[in-house]
Amino acid sequence: MRIRSVFDGGELRKEFQENGIDTKFIPIIWKRVILNLNQKDECEWEWEKQVPSLPSSAYPLLRSNLAKPLSSSLHSVFHSVDNLTSKLLIKLHNGAFVEAVIMRYDTRLGKYAGKPRPGGLRATLCISSQVGCKMGCKFCATVSMGFKNNLSSGEIVEQLVHASSFSEIRNVVFMGMGEPLNNYSAVVEAVRIMIGSPFQLSSKRITISTVGIIHAINKLHNDLPGLNLAVSLHAPAQDIRCQIMPAARAFPLEKLMDSLQEYQRKSLQKILIEYIMLDGVNDEEQHAHQLGKLLETFQVVVNLIPFNSIGALSQFKPTSEQKVSSFQKILRGTYNIRTTVRKQMGQDISGACGQLVVNIPDKSLGTTNPLTDIEDLVI
Repeated sequence: MRIRSVFDGGELRKEFQENGIDTKFIPIIWKRVILNLNQKDECEWEWEKQVPSLPSSAYPLLRSNLAKPLSSSLHSVFHSVDNLTSKLLIKLHNGAFVEAVIMRYDTRLGKYAGKPRPGGLRATLCISSQVGCKMGCKFCATVSMGFKNNLSSGEIVEQLVHASSFSEIRNVVFMGMGEPLNNYSAVVEAVRIMIGSPFQLSSKRITISTVGIIHAINKLHNDLPGLNLAVSLHAPAQDIRCQIMPAARAFPLEKLMDSLQEYQRKSLQKILIEYIMLDGVNDEEQHAHQLGKLLETFQVVVNLIPFNSIGALSQFKPTSEQKVSSFQKILRGTYNIRTTVRKQMGQDISGACGQLVVNIPDKSLGTTNPLTDIEDLVI
């Protein structure tokens, strides 16, 4: 069986072309699959009934390759106590699990040029690109899983399909399990599917986060123009980066900054710089000045991220709010760098930044007021 998921777009297109079937029918198939998955048990899937009006030659091809349209299933859903975050535990075809997180925001709470942003309630989906991760970042729980395997483009897109049954997803961020640019081809294919029919997400609403895979950054803009790039910098000097992010040894900071300079020259877009605040490691005033000097020639938004506990796995402590505020004031006041502090969401279900590792927390529900979102800031 060559195709595991109907959303493995590259493989499905190849099968259609080899069998003389017009690939224009593929988005139609996807649309019908999304509509009908909410109405029918997938185990009883019948292609002729669920996706009518296809060329007759398409049905034996679909049946022979895909007994059911999705390769993954939604195992469990956990809701944060404030009901702003939902974590989806998704079981893959090989029995492995990945997590995706829905975060609900109110766009009107953000400001641009001193005025409230237009819009309203909407949701961002944080998705995974790998089972586990090989980058070894010492502040991230996913590292404890090791690296298992890459996800196919279909398995990546299916996270959006599953999430769409709970919320209307406007933004997608590749900030879940794994290093997206280490699964480059599948991630690029998945994004192309997301911005096409029937999903029709804007490329401006999709963000790929990377620890700094230089050779992949160098070709990303050509393959996915208009996309948002987020870089997990987390330190202003190479020695500190290597201390907390072992993979940084392969990507020297000077070469990474040269790569980002070229990316920005081509894309003409702001770059989101992610910076996790670790007490006594990278949060002193001297580090703020180093970071400011490193970034002062760039158009960036620096997102300061409070460290989230990862239990016994953690060797770090969170920075105090006072030090975070001082750090932010230096970047803003001395270097005129746009700097925000990430609002924490989903900590009680281990769904916050750095906490994604396959486990099953207690399910809880609640309500509170929604927040604004960093993804709006780079647009």
